[in-house]
Amino acid sequence: MKKPKNREGVVYSTDPDFAYQYDTPEEIETLAPQDQKLRVQLDKKARAGKQVTLITGFVGKEDDLVSLAKNLKTLCGVGGSAKDSEIILQGDFRPKVAQFLEKEGYQVKVL
Repeated sequence: MKKPKNREGVVYSTDPDFAYQYDTPEEIETLAPQDQKLRVQLDKKARAGKQVTLITGFVGKEDDLVSLAKNLKTLCGVGGSAKDSEIILQGDFRPKVAQFLEKEGYQVKVL
């Protein structure tokens, strides 16, 4: 786990036993698949004309998002990324992705 960068209160201490306190953002619990409302859409903006399948609306831990993205990338046989509650897959795989997510129990809206 990465160490948070933002220290609270003290900039410097001469006490050898002093321990800094860090801001730790609360991690949101992952909702059950039936409670998630995911949007699957085709995106071409700011991508040099390349098409990507964009899955948005995921609510949960970053590890669960990365795991879902890995499953989708394996299913489609393409590269992609997952961050900030978004999954990006290279290419247009909307029907395939929507079918997989519905089978997993997610509520899906294809745009």
